[in-house]
Amino acid sequence: MAGGGLAVASAGGQQFEAKITPIVVISCIMAATGGLMFGYDVGVSGGVTSMPDFLKKFFPVVYRKSNETGIESNYCQYDNQGLQLFTSSLYLAGLIATFAASYTTRRLGRKLTMLIAGFFFIVGVVLNTAAEDLAMLIIGRILLGCGVGFANQAVPLFLSEIAPTRIRGGLNILFQLNVTIGILFASLVNYRTAKIEAGWGWRLSLGLAGIPAGLLTVGAIFVLDTPNSLIERGHIEEGKAVLRRIRGTDNIEPEFQELLEASRIAKEVKHPFRNLMMRKNRPQLVIAVAMQVFQQFTGINAIMFYAPVLFKTVGFGDDASLYSAVIIGAVNVVSTLVSIYTVDKIGRRILLLEAGVQMFLSQVIIAIVLGLKVKDHSEDLGHGYSIFVVIMVCTFVSSFAWSWGPLGWLIPSETFPLETRSAGQSVTVCTNFLFTFVIGQAFLSMLCQFKYGIFLFFSGWVLIMSIFTLFLIPETKNIPIEEMTERVWKQHWYWKRYMDDDHHDAEAGVWNKVRPADGNGSDPASQL
Repeated sequence: MAGGGLAVASAGGQQFEAKITPIVVISCIMAATGGLMFGYDVGVSGGVTSMPDFLKKFFPVVYRKSNETGIESNYCQYDNQGLQLFTSSLYLAGLIATFAASYTTRRLGRKLTMLIAGFFFIVGVVLNTAAEDLAMLIIGRILLGCGVGFANQAVPLFLSEIAPTRIRGGLNILFQLNVTIGILFASLVNYRTAKIEAGWGWRLSLGLAGIPAGLLTVGAIFVLDTPNSLIERGHIEEGKAVLRRIRGTDNIEPEFQELLEASRIAKEVKHPFRNLMMRKNRPQLVIAVAMQVFQQFTGINAIMFYAPVLFKTVGFGDDASLYSAVIIGAVNVVSTLVSIYTVDKIGRRILLLEAGVQMFLSQVIIAIVLGLKVKDHSEDLGHGYSIFVVIMVCTFVSSFAWSWGPLGWLIPSETFPLETRSAGQSVTVCTNFLFTFVIGQAFLSMLCQFKYGIFLFFSGWVLIMSIFTLFLIPETKNIPIEEMTERVWKQHWYWKRYMDDDHHDAEAGVWNKVRPADGNGSDPASQL
């Protein structure tokens, strides 16, 4: 398939010719290293917070609780708001940074926004590695969070816009694949550094985040900005030249004209966030927000953040808990590869629905086993049951990794029209970080209160989101990104009712008319 011509029918019967060029593949791989950094940050925190030397230095109260026996419930040993803040502060910072990232993505382009993310990552890594007190540690995590906010804003948009339609899903999921590789890399690092007896193993774990941070920064220097972004910012000829390079053909006029038309519409939208709230944009907005909420309430990040802590809580030893986290990370990577292979073949909806069944059953089984076998002060789950719990957790992680993990980012990034795309991505990332922060900050306390019932809580949410998928998430496989309105939303049994009043908006001057008093000129960026 590499290098071959790909033709995609548009709504007007034209064909968008595109080859899978080396420049597209290399650019996507380099951009997706933002996911590697994100994943490493997710994976490293759980292992570090289970290391005695780290706890002794920054969280002595938790260190004492974790070494006392018979004093407090196993489920409550790590219930500490400061410890949870170490993990969740990254996502609170990412939430705030998203608003600035929306501006830079729109006005400065996807490429420069990724470069800004790399800068924040590098500074955050330096502070975390050299941390001597809790304040320095948290500031480093906040800067890492700013990097995550900028990267998660720019990278999914970059990948969706630069990829040919036929393989857009697979290339976009490179971001999520790198997230899973980052988590696995962090788990392997934690497993080795936990054995360093000199007391600086946690510094090495945090410091090695500099590798993906450097890769993203270097990658952002060399990638091309997307034609969509260049045209949106008024660089028409440069956008056309880049489109010709990434498509590997001179026959780009149909796609170029469609990008120009999308840019023309974008020029006429002065307030993208206000426009995002219009009735005709409600389907994309509702689905984007709902998918981020549901993604977090599967419980996946509770497991990824705190896998070693969670396994120690239910009776695994130190080595066993870290080793189990490595297994989960490996399953996560392999399952994401499954998604890359299948997402553009069997579609998005089937993956989401199948995974809903698998996640629901695995979480209910975990809850039953823990409810029967783990008591408040029990010392050991037992070898056989421990293996079974790990298998069930892997079953849950695998289904998430080929469905809600990558598709939670892919579907929103490919469904918003150009005029609201940056704003829509901001809302998507913002919502994700808000609920990631909530779960990260609350999970250990919820574990203390709910005990094994925490898995029943998350399984209930999985049931709700599967019903939502069945009725309200449309299939977007192989649909050109600028044709979603005509070919998806206007054809959907429910969402099409929100498309009926486009002409009313036009007549009111909200959609297709620019008020002369605004006088913002022809630069698309100045009117966004």
